[in-house]
Amino acid sequence: MSSSFLWRALSSTATLSNFLQVLLFLPLTLSTLSKSAFLLLSLLIFLQSLVHGTLQLLWGSPMLPAMQLPIQPFLLLVCFNIFSQSVNPLLLNLASWWGTVLTLSSPLFIILESVSSLLVVQKLGQVGRDLVGEGEVYQFVLLIASAVAYVTSAWWIVAAYPAAAMSPLSATLIGAALTAFLFLTFIGFGLRRTNVIESSGLALFIAYNLWLCGFGKQSFSDPASSYAPLLSNIMPHLQTLVNFVTNTLPKPVLVTLVYRLTILLGAARVLPSIGADSWEADYGGVDGWDGRPVSTEIPRRHCLTFHQTSKLTHILLTYRQSILVTVYSHLLLLDHSSQVWWRWMNIFFTLVIWSIELLVSGEDDAITKEWKVD
Repeated sequence: MSSSFLWRALSSTATLSNFLQVLLFLPLTLSTLSKSAFLLLSLLIFLQSLVHGTLQLLWGSPMLPAMQLPIQPFLLLVCFNIFSQSVNPLLLNLASWWGTVLTLSSPLFIILESVSSLLVVQKLGQVGRDLVGEGEVYQFVLLIASAVAYVTSAWWIVAAYPAAAMSPLSATLIGAALTAFLFLTFIGFGLRRTNVIESSGLALFIAYNLWLCGFGKQSFSDPASSYAPLLSNIMPHLQTLVNFVTNTLPKPVLVTLVYRLTILLGAARVLPSIGADSWEADYGGVDGWDGRPVSTEIPRRHCLTFHQTSKLTHILLTYRQSILVTVYSHLLLLDHSSQVWWRWMNIFFTLVIWSIELLVSGEDDAITKEWKVD
């Protein structure tokens, strides 16, 4: 028991250390060397993460995260060594190719974030609906929580408005987004296709994106500070290190990274329940996978859906470090104006797919009707 607990603790610590290395090394390379060096390091860490995820999928040893610890510092030193002299044109071409791939992936990331956010919010709405049936206490608590979410989102929007509405176009987009959200909320209430939990969650999503639109351009401090002798001036060295880390890691990018990874992994865990919940409600799956009937067409389709989404979830969680590197590199690569426009695309795309989901979903769709909040 103690041995397995020790291995799990070591594996978790190593995983966190690898995560922190990625968070620091990529912006460090971008701010101290060049964009090409940053792209090359991102590509190397991405390839290494793919190999690590494949080994985790095939081998699954808890030693893998610990074995990975020295690899990323080694790759950082390799990049510093390569760009300390004349760089091979092949490496520059590889870095440029990777940068093009990341730039062209912007629509994909926006679609994934929008769909994932909507899936997680709707899952919360479904869980809230189930809890309401348990008693009036749950209903009261969920109503209070939804009211707090509405008030928080309203305050957040008001606080972010001066910075986000820097131009007439931005102010118009804010008004259009809020008006569309209110109309869709009332339409969803009228059609009994949504509830206050789902609506308040989307209100927070819109407020979060408007807040990010209000961030100004981030400036990086010069890391080449003057250093005094180490032993006699340890505190100035530590203060210099803290200032460097604080100014090197761009805060809006970190907030976006944490949200995007959290929502993607949350959606990956929600996906299996979309097909499984309706099967269990109609056919009472209490005997696990082997006890699920496959003699009729609908249960077979539900079983296949659950199996496929479970496999997808397992793959996404196994390769989560590769997803981290790709998402983080893409966010660091975007300039301020590009990030603002993609935020607006995120808001309106989410509202569009929510409106389609509210208005077009058929009433005879067994999976949608059971999983969706009535």
